[in-house]
Amino acid sequence: MEEVSIKAYAKINLTLDITGRREDGYHLLRSIMQQISVYDVVELRRAGDITMELLTADEAGCSHEVVPADRHNIAWKAAELILKEAGISEGVKITLHKNIPAAAGLAGGSTDAAAVLKGINELYGLGYDTHRLCGLGVRLGADVPFCIMGATAMAEGIGDKLSVLPAPQKAPILLVKLPIEVSTKEVYQAYDALDAAGHEDKGGRLTELLTEGKADPEAIGACLMNVLADVTEVMHPQIKNIRTDMMKQGAKGALMSGSGPSVFGIFADENKAWDAAAVMKSDYPDAFVTVCGFVNGGGS
Repeated sequence: MEEVSIKAYAKINLTLDITGRREDGYHLLRSIMQQISVYDVVELRRAGDITMELLTADEAGCSHEVVPADRHNIAWKAAELILKEAGISEGVKITLHKNIPAAAGLAGGSTDAAAVLKGINELYGLGYDTHRLCGLGVRLGADVPFCIMGATAMAEGIGDKLSVLPAPQKAPILLVKLPIEVSTKEVYQAYDALDAAGHEDKGGRLTELLTEGKADPEAIGACLMNVLADVTEVMHPQIKNIRTDMMKQGAKGALMSGSGPSVFGIFADENKAWDAAAVMKSDYPDAFVTVCGFVNGGGS
């Protein structure tokens, strides 16, 4: 095989809770992660060494200043890691067709890295199973193992402990990402400074609903939670405004993904989702706005 092309799907956090902190400073998470049908395309071709080309959709805001096309890119690092692991002296040409907004809480870099690991595994016929690929992925970033496995999962630890969950029922999702920068480090520092009170285990409830096949848009909307949202929304009130506007437009629930700034809304009706998208595009003309859906195990 000389080349391979892989869709690298974005993710959202339907729930995100902080359960503790390791001695090395890493936060311990408990999060239900879900892939959505916004994706980059990662093309890989055998080559003598590692090179990268970046092609980007203008609305994604993925300039070379934001997404480097060199060894500073996590996808490049993924190629270096797996080729070294496999003892391969050859390389790969990586072409990234970026559609996922960068620095958005959507795992855009992590999913590209996951695609590179999976693609090189296929390209060079390495025969690594998912467990081994995830073991490499966690060395690159906390979201990479989930992006390798995909679909729907409960992620715990630093993202390395994954439990597969049944997919939620089909639902249109409105996704909005403002052109603002959110520092993940500052968000976690601000969270650590809070006196975090106890809260309902919505992750546990949503896990039950998914397992029972009852995770419809209304039920999912009632279970959405992100302990980082209060922190990020104080730093960037526009995020809360978007979430509130989505609810006014008929979303069954709306939430910031990851440490932000992307906000997603779960709808029960696709026409309402597109109508809401039109309002968002009018009210936030500089934002990335799209309607998408959940990705199940089959990638649809």
